Amino acid sequence: MNKAQKPDICVGTAHYMPGLDGLRALSVLAVIAYHLNISWAPGGLLGVGVFFTLSGYLITDQLMVQWQSKRRIDLRDFWVRRIRRLMPAMLFMLAVVGTWLMLFDRPRLDALQGDFLSSVLYFNNWWLIFHEVSYFESFGPPSPIGHLWSLAIEEQFYFVWPLILAIGLHIAPRRGKLMLFMLFGAAASALAMAMIYVPGADPSRVYYGTDTRAFALLVGAALAVAWPSRNLSGEVSGKSRLLLDIVGGVGLLAMIWLVWRSNEYNPFLYQGGLMLFSILSAIVTAVLAHPASIVAKVMGSKPLRWIGKRSYSLYLWHFPVIILTSPSVNTDGFNGGRAILQLMLSLLLAAISWKYIEEPIRRGSGVTLLRKIPFSPRYGFTIALFVLILFLISCSSSINAEKPMITETTIHTVTPEIAIEGTSPTVVPKEPSAVKPIEIPDESKTETSKGVTAIGDSVILDAAPHLEKLLPGIVIDGKVGRQMSQAQDVVDQLRAEGKLGDRIIIELGTNGAFSKKKLRELLTSLRDREQILLVNTRVPRKWQNTVNSTLEEVAAEFPKAKIVDWYSASENKGSFFTNDGVHLKLEGAKYYASIVFEAIQQEE
Repeated sequence: MNKAQKPDICVGTAHYMPGLDGLRALSVLAVIAYHLNISWAPGGLLGVGVFFTLSGYLITDQLMVQWQSKRRIDLRDFWVRRIRRLMPAMLFMLAVVGTWLMLFDRPRLDALQGDFLSSVLYFNNWWLIFHEVSYFESFGPPSPIGHLWSLAIEEQFYFVWPLILAIGLHIAPRRGKLMLFMLFGAAASALAMAMIYVPGADPSRVYYGTDTRAFALLVGAALAVAWPSRNLSGEVSGKSRLLLDIVGGVGLLAMIWLVWRSNEYNPFLYQGGLMLFSILSAIVTAVLAHPASIVAKVMGSKPLRWIGKRSYSLYLWHFPVIILTSPSVNTDGFNGGRAILQLMLSLLLAAISWKYIEEPIRRGSGVTLLRKIPFSPRYGFTIALFVLILFLISCSSSINAEKPMITETTIHTVTPEIAIEGTSPTVVPKEPSAVKPIEIPDESKTETSKGVTAIGDSVILDAAPHLEKLLPGIVIDGKVGRQMSQAQDVVDQLRAEGKLGDRIIIELGTNGAFSKKKLRELLTSLRDREQILLVNTRVPRKWQNTVNSTLEEVAAEFPKAKIVDWYSASENKGSFFTNDGVHLKLEGAKYYASIVFEAIQQEE
């Protein structure tokens, strides 16, 4: 082979990069903050993208080392090592969670059989896509293993990528051509995400898809070709070191800023934002992989290294811990004490899994697993204490559980359309301290309120009988699972049938977020109405704050639109709700109807 034919890939050996463990630590903590609903980390889901980019880099880097030393990729060896590294810890977690559900929540376990099977076989992301299970807008009891979709994507990559890389190395052995091949694949994946994504709709399809998330893995793989760890040396000039640290520091700050400022409903993420974040992650990875970087040394500090080495186990355990120890009805907001306890329990379980499951099996010693388990009283007491706490919190969430009052039919109370004159509307107070107890009126003494139309979902159905008594003649159009995107069709149909009143109540957002554009279009179509009341939502899901902030911002643009603040009015009133934390018991339904009635009365 002459010089022109010689592959442009240098020979060397891979080495440990502690700074990357620090990046793992920050990423998994961002994901945990997101799942804990911590307000300053709405973009914590981006941490998963960092894991994808890191996996693409490290796996490709290892495969390139093997290619250089053997001129081949040992697929069997690679796949066996991946299975031993990842599967035992996941199976252990699934066994514990499955046992817990079997003992304390058998109906949920029965409903999750497909999720368990698809997780074990690593096609959970496609299972969720084909069954239309939303990551962002799922309703009902959440799955404690709903986070395993990302592991399915990584395992699919681990299975297919070595084959593709081996073919690529034969076809295009030079780094330049190989990188272009990878970047072309990354661009195609990002383009697929942007094209499939529908602004204002649930983004779960593009969020789950292997095809629409592969770009993060491929960007990391391209970095491994351009920036092989075996070629990095600590012997660099002062200017080069300074440049590395400036780029790495600015990159880390930019990533943290995006975690703080973005959220799962931001169209920017799916229209190129996640791709840009992957490139940013790759730049930071390149700096942290370099032994000369001071930023890498800081990120490789002992506490971050400890978390980073256990980040896989921590990712496995944190979500079931959060789900199984959080009450289904929570009207008190974020509970810092419970969050700290959940984090501590997750760290403990991750440490146990890493030391007694992952490491012994990864090193090939099954016997070690049994020999190294300490049965000291101190260890046993610690485990028993945390299990007891887990049990008590879990049981407290199911006390007084009742079946949600949901009906599958749409209610239409048809009355003639009568316009009602009124004065300038006011807003129900938003601050919890400003919400005064509302005396529920005597339903028998209310007067006819024709010309009022309410459009909503299952929550409005819960309150419908009481609204009809308080506002006789009201037209109520409610449907289980209705989204804001469907509201325009309802308005158009009611208008065509002559059933759209001059005073409109919109109660939507229980089942998912919506775009500001969609709400603006709806309110614009209602400009000819006298009054529009937008009832905000209380729902124990991530979209709650997004829905309420969107309603508040857009309502401010329309003089006739005002907010009915159900979220504040229901704070600290857990007795109003059924066990799903959303649908209303009799007391809650009456109270809900009363604040809507009061808002209507304030307009007259």
